[in-house]
Amino acid sequence: MEIAVICLAAFFTAVLTFFSGFGLGTILTPVFAIFFPIDIAIALTGVVHFSNNLFKIALVGKNTDKGVLLRFGIPAILASFAGAWLLLKITVLPTLLQYELLGRVFEVTPVKLIIALLLIVFSILEISPSFQKVQFGKDKLVWGGILSGFFGGLSGIQGAIRSAFLIKSGLSKEAYIATGVVIACLVDFTRLSVYASRFTSANLHENLTLLISATLSAIAGAYFGKRLLKKVTLRRIQLIVAVMLFLISIALGSGLV
Repeated sequence: MEIAVICLAAFFTAVLTFFSGFGLGTILTPVFAIFFPIDIAIALTGVVHFSNNLFKIALVGKNTDKGVLLRFGIPAILASFAGAWLLLKITVLPTLLQYELLGRVFEVTPVKLIIALLLIVFSILEISPSFQKVQFGKDKLVWGGILSGFFGGLSGIQGAIRSAFLIKSGLSKEAYIATGVVIACLVDFTRLSVYASRFTSANLHENLTLLISATLSAIAGAYFGKRLLKKVTLRRIQLIVAVMLFLISIALGSGLV
């Protein structure tokens, strides 16, 4: 059952994230959280996200803007170390709230609440008309890299901020997607190196089938998304993902997942 749920989520969100620049890690993390503790869910999602991005680099990597990659990617890598380190620290903090509903006990922990709040903020930003008008020129790319890398390391949520800066930096749609994928891959590699200590407690060897299945599903979604690249508008996909983020954040923040 868990393999089917995670694979379906990986496939459909991979299709969405191919256009929006974010979505796979953000949406897949709560799905993993149904079956694993949130910190382990973030780490396992990172493996799928990284593998999927490697595949997407093979599809569109030739369109990467090297100048934007350097100015945004290097600060993102450094900041992701700090974010990942902070995640490991807050996962050991005590539970904030515990309640019973329909015979089940639910817990609201600091890490779940923080990630839920981030999801709400990013979903609101994505559908806010005023935010859509904000212009981040290339002179702001370093700050965009720092913010994206930090929140990517902390929660796996890096794409929303990255997209906000890259989509306004004068890149073509193809260069925007390719550059975002390469940056995401670099951040994933960095944060996974910090998360490595969590893989032992996650019994990674016992969940290889799940990880491989989810990765292949995400790759299939990315391939399907590539075929739709010329037919779908970025704005439409961004709105869909934003609504999904908001709903997921409510469930996560209330301790339901």
